[in-house]
Amino acid sequence: MRYVIGVDLGTSSVKLLLVNQHGVLEDEVTKDYPLIQKKSGYSEQEPEQWVKQTVAGLAELLKRFEGSPTAIEGISFAGQMHGLVLLDENNKVLRNAILWNDTRTTPQCRYIYDEVGESRLLQITKNPALEGFTLPKLLWVKQNEPDLFGSAGKFLLPKDYLRYRLSGQLHMDYSDAAGTLLLDIESNNWSEKLCNILDIDPAICPPLVDSHAEVGNICKAVAEQTGLSQSTKVFAGGADNACGAIGSGILADGKTLCSIGTSGVILSYEDSNDKDFEGKVHYFNHGAPDAYYTMGVTLSAGFSLSWFKELFAAGESFEEMVSEVDSVPAGSNGLLFTPYLNGERTPHADASIRASFIGLDSSHTRKEIVRAIMEGITFSLNESLHIFRNNGKKIDTIVSIGGGAKNDVWLQMQADIFNATIVKLSSEQGPGMGAAMLAAYGCGWYATLGACADQFLKVEKTYTPNPVTVMEYAKLFGVYQQVYQYTRKLNEDLLEFRQ
Repeated sequence: MRYVIGVDLGTSSVKLLLVNQHGVLEDEVTKDYPLIQKKSGYSEQEPEQWVKQTVAGLAELLKRFEGSPTAIEGISFAGQMHGLVLLDENNKVLRNAILWNDTRTTPQCRYIYDEVGESRLLQITKNPALEGFTLPKLLWVKQNEPDLFGSAGKFLLPKDYLRYRLSGQLHMDYSDAAGTLLLDIESNNWSEKLCNILDIDPAICPPLVDSHAEVGNICKAVAEQTGLSQSTKVFAGGADNACGAIGSGILADGKTLCSIGTSGVILSYEDSNDKDFEGKVHYFNHGAPDAYYTMGVTLSAGFSLSWFKELFAAGESFEEMVSEVDSVPAGSNGLLFTPYLNGERTPHADASIRASFIGLDSSHTRKEIVRAIMEGITFSLNESLHIFRNNGKKIDTIVSIGGGAKNDVWLQMQADIFNATIVKLSSEQGPGMGAAMLAAYGCGWYATLGACADQFLKVEKTYTPNPVTVMEYAKLFGVYQQVYQYTRKLNEDLLEFRQ
């Protein structure tokens, strides 16, 4: 039997999957690491923690593995997007990584528009200047930590730094590069035009490779620490959302994904890079060869439930916390939640907006509040579907992965709010499985990623929309869409009071 390992470097933990040549998950390990939040809007991590916990996880996998280490033929990576890792000329880390959910860079986004122009930026990158992207973070360091920035030799994204530490080879794949706001999506090269306008040395950008590209082997030191063989091939991997799409079979035009993790994503496959969504949704390179995807993002999706759990249900599991939501009718007895805990991405791109409960009264109990949070997250994701459909995309079937796929009530809620059939996979591992599939494809096990998906992915259950509930949610969605407009100015006025 032959095996590959998929590594999913997330925001709160790294997950490692050992998968055999038939797509069966043989073993998995998860290792946590902390967030560093020094003040409101800041979100950082220490890159060494990613390496330490990944190496520990690999050692744990190999300790339990009964086969020969040489049977593990490849390893690949999925990773949290947009995060900035700055290295010096000797490839040593210069500062904590600034993560995707860090929103300190509003002035830098304005600066990009002032210097580049919004239309020219969209023409080059297909994406607007948003606080979460990498380029504004680079400019923040350049403007606020100039001496440190002057020592920078290269920048990487999180999973690229991890891969460098495991293999000694330094690259970035196209799917993650597309999320930096420095990739010319038409030429698939770093944009020298943007670098020149913004006074960034293009040499700081790493070499670009395909997601399935073999970039090296496990280095000797890591092999000794983990038990892996030095013959294990290392593949570039991709952005977590690109890998989530691969690991969910989103490999043909019209296929759509709903992924609910810390953030939430609606992602749809595109076979070309020439469509125009006017920057309302993201337009990125896929991890599949010669493909792209459009994507809308809810910044605080699963995080909204985690936030509530930590404050009001710390001693319970998520299953216990949501166990009574099926007894609450659609609409949560007149309670509405907007999941803007850390700002919002799609469709508002607003770092200042914050969450709201609308309609809360003394009759509401915890179960109504929990259901309202679940509905609010799903309404936010529906905003992205609304944009896709208004641009002519037909979406009638959606694969759901992540935390939102672990609860039958939430899956049915998605079917009713999205007005689409929801598909749950039998072994849903999301980005980690996509990374494993990239390794399997890179090892030559399959002629295409599609053939790999046919072997690796199976449908467990489908959820169809209830026409009556669809109508109720359509009416409530109209109310939801008004909340942002009514609360935007109020949140701007509260900015001076935030610590």
